[in-house]
Amino acid sequence: MTDSEFDILITRAMNELPDKYISGLQNVAIVMADEPTVEQKRKMRIDDEHLLLGLYEGIPLTKRGSNYNFVLPDKITLFKNQILAASSNQTELFESIKRTLWHEIAHYYGLDHDRIKSLQD
Repeated sequence: MTDSEFDILITRAMNELPDKYISGLQNVAIVMADEPTVEQKRKMRIDDEHLLLGLYEGIPLTKRGSNYNFVLPDKITLFKNQILAASSNQTELFESIKRTLWHEIAHYYGLDHDRIKSLQD
């Protein structure tokens, strides 16, 4: 799959997420990379036996104080090869992109993994 084709699926997933999640995003870059860096995997305690599909890097809204200004954008990265490895067909691929994107956006809003899991169940 080309980067362009993957990017189209990310855009489609963004368009299908509820507007209430998307409209509140401010100063957030959504990007893709083939693989997570060694540093990203180390930071998330991911070994070579596990996949890292996406990563939110930034300061969640719930942790920002009054002095939060003049900062670089937060970043949500979707890892193309990791998502492809976790998907067996096009439908699974799109759903994995959409679910990963929603998961990382939830971190932007300050939700932890336990809360995200409870909302997904």
